[in-house]
Amino acid sequence: MNLFQAIIRAIIQRTGAAKRDRADASGQAQRLPGSPSLRHVLDNLKNCADLTHRRYPEIRVDLVYFGHQVNADMLYRDVVHPLLQVKEQEVPLLLRQSQFQRTDDSKALITGILSGRAAVFHQGAAYLVDIYGPLTRSIAESETETVMVGPHDAFNENAEDNLSLIRKRIRSSHLKVLKLSVGEVTKTDVYLLYIEGIANMANVRKAYERIEAIETDGVYDISMLIQLIDDHPNSIFPQYLTTERPDSAVSKLVGGRVVAMMDGSPSVFSAPTSLFEFFSSADDYYQRWMLGTATRMLRFIAFGITIGFTALYVAVSTYHYEMIPENLLRTFVESRSRVPFPPVYEALLMEATIELLREAGARLPTKIGQTIGIVGGIVIGQAAVQAGFSSNILIIAVASSAIASFVIPSYVMSASIRLIRFGLIALAGVWGNFGLAVGVTIMVIHLSGLTSLGSSYLTPVAPFKFSDWVDTFIRGPFRAISKRPTQTQTPNLVKQKMKK
Repeated sequence: MNLFQAIIRAIIQRTGAAKRDRADASGQAQRLPGSPSLRHVLDNLKNCADLTHRRYPEIRVDLVYFGHQVNADMLYRDVVHPLLQVKEQEVPLLLRQSQFQRTDDSKALITGILSGRAAVFHQGAAYLVDIYGPLTRSIAESETETVMVGPHDAFNENAEDNLSLIRKRIRSSHLKVLKLSVGEVTKTDVYLLYIEGIANMANVRKAYERIEAIETDGVYDISMLIQLIDDHPNSIFPQYLTTERPDSAVSKLVGGRVVAMMDGSPSVFSAPTSLFEFFSSADDYYQRWMLGTATRMLRFIAFGITIGFTALYVAVSTYHYEMIPENLLRTFVESRSRVPFPPVYEALLMEATIELLREAGARLPTKIGQTIGIVGGIVIGQAAVQAGFSSNILIIAVASSAIASFVIPSYVMSASIRLIRFGLIALAGVWGNFGLAVGVTIMVIHLSGLTSLGSSYLTPVAPFKFSDWVDTFIRGPFRAISKRPTQTQTPNLVKQKMKK
């Protein structure tokens, strides 16, 4: 009897062990990466308090989505309402509708949920429904690229809205959009735009390959992306032109350039670009060509003032008094007589003060920032002169340099030029005009070696392309701007053929 009980017990144990092995095998099969199971999804998205998991036990359906990523109206119309209206045997027929896309890859399923789609599970099968619709900032006017005449809409942080603004202006099937993903953690969507038949495909491939080769955890703005694909990342000069204006982006596309935008960033960049593009504004093309030309030339003059005016003051007041006109010499000497510091220290102190005021005004709320800039500049400048820390003429030079830097349309280029100014002041304080010449020479040599997406940064000066000058240093009449920039190496150089 004991032997018989032992045999029965052994059989039961073996049977139980076999059932447990089959159950474990079944559980492992459900967790395989290629199996779109509900358990696998919930395991990967556990500890996500913002994840919504809704059960419909009467029809054996599970619904999983992130509430803040989806459009509530679309969710109810396309998913919830249809599920509430069907019976269990009618669910397979419902899931055959076009909005339900079956997915057999669990990785794609999880990515879809994270991207704002709803996942529907029924009898071991999984379906994705595109109901993406997060809250976004409405389309408004750009605060950094304002114009007096012309369109006033600007990009926002939603890439789909930005694409629609481009498509609204370019209603052509030749406008192509390539999609990439950047960031191992953030998985940010990047869109590369170009016009087929106009853009040079070599430039498109270069931009695509550089973006695709990025290996980082996250990219949060187009300005970060640019720094990761720069030809010369250690240069102070920006090598890609960024803009928040759709009309500017469209003009770059029509000109044969490549444009890239990123989800979550209100700016786009265009490439290849040259130094002289940073002195161009959309306003130039919405005014009469003579007014646009005068304004553009004024910006180049402002460039020279902002980098060299204060440095020239230091060089002249330290080494080259003979350059001062005789009628101004007495006033100049009297202004300098009360200052105990050498001109170079005096200039660096005032320039640093201006930069502090500029940063304070930028970081504070708008109304307070304007007050700080105006009152602070007047009070500190007057007090510095009365206390003998600075001369009147230096205050004029520093203020002129600061005002000239605001004339440059691109903030990034303006910031780079302001930093160069400090180096030129130091060289002028050591070697006078010779030091100023050395600094300018070093800057020109550096600019000559820069490239943007493989093309020269000083085009059309180096290499020399006189035909491009009509829309570089001046804004010529539209009849004269009949060709696209040679820098883009476009296969379709002719942009317009005006009828007489």
